[in-house]
Amino acid sequence: MTLSDNSVHSYTRAAVPYGQGRGRGLGADVLGVHGVEMDNLVALGLPVVPGLTVPIGSGSGLENRETANTAIDLLEKLAVRGIWPATRTERRPMLMHLRCSAPVPVSALPPAISVIGLSNRNIDALVEVIGRDRDIYDSWAANLRFVAEGALGVDVDDLDDLDDDHPDSRARVPALLDLIEETTGAPYPADPAEQLGLAAKAMLARWASPRGQRARKALSLPDDLGIALHVRALRLGSWNESGYGSAISRDLETGKYAPHGVFHLGVRRTDPNPGPGEPLGQVPGGVTILDQIFATLEPHLRGVAEVEFEVRDRQLALLSAGALEHPGPRAVTHLAVDLANDHSIERSEAVRMLEPDLMQDLLHAQLKLSGNEELLAQGLPASPGAAIGEIALSSERALQVAGQGKDVVLVASETSPADVPALLAATAVVTSNGGLASHAAVVARGAGRPAVCGATSLRIDLTARTVTANGVTMSEGDVVSVNGRTGDIYAGAVMIRPAEPSPELEVLLGWADEIRELGIRTNADNAEDAATAFRLGAEGIGLCRTEHQFMGDQLPLVQRLVLAESEAEEIEAIAALTTAQQSDFTDLLRVVGNRPITVRLLDAPLHEFLPADGQYRDAAQAERAAATHESNPMLGLRGVRFAMVQQRLYPAQAEALFRAWVTVNAEGLSPVLEVMIPLVSLPGELSKAITQVDSAAAAVATDTGVKVPYLVGSMVETPRAALLAASLTADAEFLSFGTNDLTQLTYGFSRDDVEKTMLAHYLDHGLLTDSPFAVLDRDGVGALVTMAAERARGSRPTVKLGVCGEHGGDPESISFLNSIGLDYVSCSPRRVPVARLAAAHATLESGR
Repeated sequence: MTLSDNSVHSYTRAAVPYGQGRGRGLGADVLGVHGVEMDNLVALGLPVVPGLTVPIGSGSGLENRETANTAIDLLEKLAVRGIWPATRTERRPMLMHLRCSAPVPVSALPPAISVIGLSNRNIDALVEVIGRDRDIYDSWAANLRFVAEGALGVDVDDLDDLDDDHPDSRARVPALLDLIEETTGAPYPADPAEQLGLAAKAMLARWASPRGQRARKALSLPDDLGIALHVRALRLGSWNESGYGSAISRDLETGKYAPHGVFHLGVRRTDPNPGPGEPLGQVPGGVTILDQIFATLEPHLRGVAEVEFEVRDRQLALLSAGALEHPGPRAVTHLAVDLANDHSIERSEAVRMLEPDLMQDLLHAQLKLSGNEELLAQGLPASPGAAIGEIALSSERALQVAGQGKDVVLVASETSPADVPALLAATAVVTSNGGLASHAAVVARGAGRPAVCGATSLRIDLTARTVTANGVTMSEGDVVSVNGRTGDIYAGAVMIRPAEPSPELEVLLGWADEIRELGIRTNADNAEDAATAFRLGAEGIGLCRTEHQFMGDQLPLVQRLVLAESEAEEIEAIAALTTAQQSDFTDLLRVVGNRPITVRLLDAPLHEFLPADGQYRDAAQAERAAATHESNPMLGLRGVRFAMVQQRLYPAQAEALFRAWVTVNAEGLSPVLEVMIPLVSLPGELSKAITQVDSAAAAVATDTGVKVPYLVGSMVETPRAALLAASLTADAEFLSFGTNDLTQLTYGFSRDDVEKTMLAHYLDHGLLTDSPFAVLDRDGVGALVTMAAERARGSRPTVKLGVCGEHGGDPESISFLNSIGLDYVSCSPRRVPVARLAAAHATLESGR
């Protein structure tokens, strides 16, 4: 028997066959998401189980026996025209399966109802055909239980008692039929149309029940949200050659195309957990047809395909198909490259498929959580990655433990330049104070160490050598695990998944580089960090913080300058500083090669460079240190202000840089030097500092006979500098926005203080949507950057404009900075790949 298109359409007033809603312009608001899904599969030419959709708002019509019979007749004709070879018979009846879907994806829908149409008239014949009765009775029992409760008013307690008394479904089914007849006064109907009506009534009742209402409320869905009902054919065959299963198209660990899943022989049960099942290779007839299905689905879905299917008499049909949620960055990356290489999508589409934030998981080690870990404390995710190690409560202890070849986590209230050797020796750092721009966070990001800062619940007892949080006390030497991506700290050792960037990621990033317009530089202060950044794709250095070169062993050089007793001691200190910096600059410039490098002259609060109490040379030095005390060091004598007072400093640093350039130039390298003056607020400060730099260049030229090429520019990190950008570019050949300080000064926030105290409250109560130190504030700070860029270009059209704050590695911030036409962003070395991809996304979003 065949069915013409005209005869099909004559039946579709109350039911829409799979595949016909699309042509009639019907969407999820009518068909539900599953109805649309099945329409799409039919349109792709894929084999689907014969079925139809009863539109949203029309489901109760199935309670009318004539309407239900019409739907069943239509379904039978569809089944004959589809994969079913013959009409239903008593021995092989066409049973039905009922499920529902809403206009939007919902996770709390009523369960599906299977084997509708089963009765004592046909069960024996079915068992004979299938060769196994347990699956049939299990499904029938679940069907009867759901309908009895939802449509026939049978008491739930009675049903529970019956389940307890009859654990075997072969005995439970007759008992359920008897209970239904006792309760309703009539036997359970054998007629398929009446059964379908009862199943529809039960499903709609479950959706309208208080239970369903609570589910909608929990998901913030409208209380009157309707559901579509989907009826599909369920023709049963031999148990050994029939069944159902699920599969996904890729190995999520490697990302490679490798269909895998499970298969269950027999009848699909209502129970959502049918057991472990068989390997996918046990599908009757093999899995070759899945290859064809996935080859169609992956390009269509632009995602890892996930399917449910059933097999009857060695013929496969899809029950559902869609993109797997959260497949992981490795699978997305491999899929994107495969689709582009197969010419299924453009390279730009492949680049769009991988979200920059998601890529972080490929670049950094991750904790493999089981759910049984003991969370010790939470703080700010200051530097991504994961590590485990013994607790060390001092730099000395951290260096000692690391020297023994053990992993160590430095735990401190905060860190200073003196702690840098310990920070570099540790596998991770945790601080109870500080924020995303604190000393520990900046150093950890540069060095690629996981860091959690501002973990305010931590109580560090240096006398008892313990750490306490949330009622748990741990001693120095105990092991903790740190997740710098989330800010979580766990007691004990947690398994770690190492970072595994794939070759496909490099391919994808190469395509991103072809798309992006924004340059990507790095914040690096030494040769090692620079080499890491260049390996990860940085095009130059956008910020070399020269004060970071005076951490650890070289810290005394700055301390001698700051605390010099006389001019002679000051000159001696300057000479030692110049010699040390020249050596550091030479090493760094060799790695930079012919790339650009922006060198920021000294900019650090002086208190960070003073000896700790009790470590002064004598009382006089202690007195001089006390005289340098500032109430607010971040707004005190730092940056260009210190250079105006200590006028030998910047010429000495510039001379060291230029002499280093002469050295590497003689080796055949020509780094593009950009000398940056920090914390400028007055155009006069900038012009005087440039004069100091120029005098150093002249001295080097006189001494060596080499005229070093360089640009001089200003860091824009005060609101006044942004407002006066046009005036600054009278002298500055480039401007670099230091968005960390610019954010702090625009808001009037002390970044370390607000991040550990009020910021979480502001986020919880909707006063802020993101930390302005993590995501650039477009309305305030962004407005200043935009205005400054426009005014700077109006004054000097060739001015180079960049960003060197940590916002340069944040995808959302990059999108904004790209939109206002900056030349480059600069970020921590290990954020460079994220910035490359984010910049490409920004270009694609802009449509340029």
